[in-house]
Order: sequence, then structure tokens, then C-alpha cells
Amino acid sequence: MQTPSDKALVPFISVKNMMALVHHIGISAFLKGLAAEIEADFKRWPKFDKTPRVAAHSDVGVIELMPTSDGEMYGFKYVNGHPKNANEGLQTVTGFGLLSDVKSGYPILLSEMTLLTALRTAATSALAAKYLAPNNARTMAMIGNGAQSEFQCLAFHAICGVQEFRLFDIDPSATAKARANLSRFGLNTVACSSAEEAIQGAQIITTCTADKQHATVLTDNMVGSGVHINGVGGDCPGKTEIAPGILHRSSIFVEYPPQTRIEGEIQQLAPDHPVTELWRVIMGEAKGRCSREEITLFDSVGFAIEDFSALRFVKKQIQDSQFAEYLDLLADPDEPKDLFGMLLRAAPNSIAA
Repeated sequence: MQTPSDKALVPFISVKNMMALVHHIGISAFLKGLAAEIEADFKRWPKFDKTPRVAAHSDVGVIELMPTSDGEMYGFKYVNGHPKNANEGLQTVTGFGLLSDVKSGYPILLSEMTLLTALRTAATSALAAKYLAPNNARTMAMIGNGAQSEFQCLAFHAICGVQEFRLFDIDPSATAKARANLSRFGLNTVACSSAEEAIQGAQIITTCTADKQHATVLTDNMVGSGVHINGVGGDCPGKTEIAPGILHRSSIFVEYPPQTRIEGEIQQLAPDHPVTELWRVIMGEAKGRCSREEITLFDSVGFAIEDFSALRFVKKQIQDSQFAEYLDLLADPDEPKDLFGMLLRAAPNSIAA
């Protein structure tokens, strides 16, 4: 009987086990650990292979592969983005991911990444805000109260100490859902009737809407000086949330410019518009927020290194635990050159010549 020590068995984290793992660690602790793992990998950014995600766009959504490697492990995520899915009872974003050993090419982890992507996106947002938001920011506007909103709020509370969340969505039931979920964590939430109301008194503004269009969630006259904007929803070509006037008044920070210029808010700007890579701020090579009056904008589109970090973090957490199943995913003949012989030996009856 095969055991988890068999080299051809691949640990697999199902949705059920991912949820169990998160609750075992604690959601806040999981987000903090995930942010720390991402931060550590951003500090060794130059070691990674980097490429914009490979995307297959359609009129209704996108399917993408997001690969990277640090020379020791290779990772990729499969992810979709289909805004129309919500009206059909389906998730807008789903995903799964894989880590492999570079030396052998053998997979060493296969995991669901629908939940994990939501967690890593929120952890990355809060990590960026740790370096970019005003000191002692305690109020955040959360515009767009869909599947990502609670993760964002919990991450900003756990990592940045935000205490009050002003919620707005064009669908009031989404706001009610978010408030009900967040109430279990004792967070102070306020339901707002408009985006303008939500940003009143907020030092941090997070936009996370789903419609695949050039939307203007934040108009130029809505945003004054001294705030940090966490732009999450503009994450593919033709999909934006923030008025160009705000972008021109902001110091813009991005993950990987060749990808963000295609997919992020800055697709609205000239190709040479200045931006700062977040990893340089984390490394101390570039300045983050420089003044109280400055508007900082994290133009977040998600990058493969963050998924790599998330998978690596999960791999560490499942060691010697009950949170993994083991899949017979790889053919592993006793004699590596005799793959066909392995097939013959598996026949239910002898096969005549």
C-alpha cells in the first residue's frame, strides 16, 4: 500500500482541507503568516523568473496561467475571471495551483486556489498598505462588497490595525452579507448608501468591483489629499475603477509594470507614466509615502510571485498534518525506461501476444 512518503504521490489540498487548515491556524493568523511569506519573497524579487500572465480573453471573461520560479521550485496558478458568473450562481474567480521541484520536475503540491487567492490578495493589499498608508490609519472605505470584501477587511484589521470599515455596494444585499460575516469578528462596520458616503473620513479606500468595463467608481472630485487607495478591481484589459485625474495626482505603486500597464488602472495612462515597484519599497530601495498630503495608490492586479508565496506557505503548514490528501498523479514504474511494462502489469487479465 502506498504511503505519503512515496515519491510519486502528490499532496493535494482540497477546498475542504483548505478551509480546515485556515480555521486550524485562525483566519487572522493565516493572513499575517501569508503576508509575511509574501513580504519575504518580495525581498528576493530579483531571484524570480518573471513574466506577465498568459491570458486567454473572451467577451465574457478571461482564463489565465500565472507561472514563476525561484530556481528551486516552480509554481503556477490557473485562474479565471468571469464577472457574469455571479448572475449564474457561479464564482467570478476560481483557481488551482501547483508547485514543482525544479531539479526533478516532479510536482510537490497541488492545491485549490479559489480560497487561497482571496486570502493572498487581501494579504498583499494589507502588506502594501503597511508601507504606503498614512500613519495610524484606522478607517477604510470598502467599495464593492462581493466575494473579496471580507478578506480585505480582515487583512487590514489584522495587519494594519484598521478599526472601522465603511461599506458600499450597488447591491445592498451584498453589503448586508458582508456586515453579517464581519460581525462575527467584532469589526465596526457602517453600511453606506453611496461611494461618496463611504469615503467620508476614510484614510484608506479599497475598490473591488467585478464588472468588466471601464467604470469610474472613484471620480476625480471624490478623492482629496492624504489618502491611500487600494485599487483591486482593475485587473484585466478594459477593466478599471479609478478616474484618470486621480491617477495623475497619485504616487502609483505596482507589482510588475509589464503586466500592470496592460491590466491595471495605469492602462489608462501613457506607457511611460512613472510608477514604483512595490518590492523596491519593501527592500528600502525606493520611497513609499513621502508626505501627509500625498495620495498613494497601490494598483494591484495580482502577480505570480504572490501565488508562489501562498503555495509555499501552505506547503509549510501541512507538514505532518491531516490537511492533505495524496494523489496517485505520476506514473512511476520500477524501471524508469519500462513505462509500457508497468501498463501491461496492470492489465486485469494476461494479454496475448
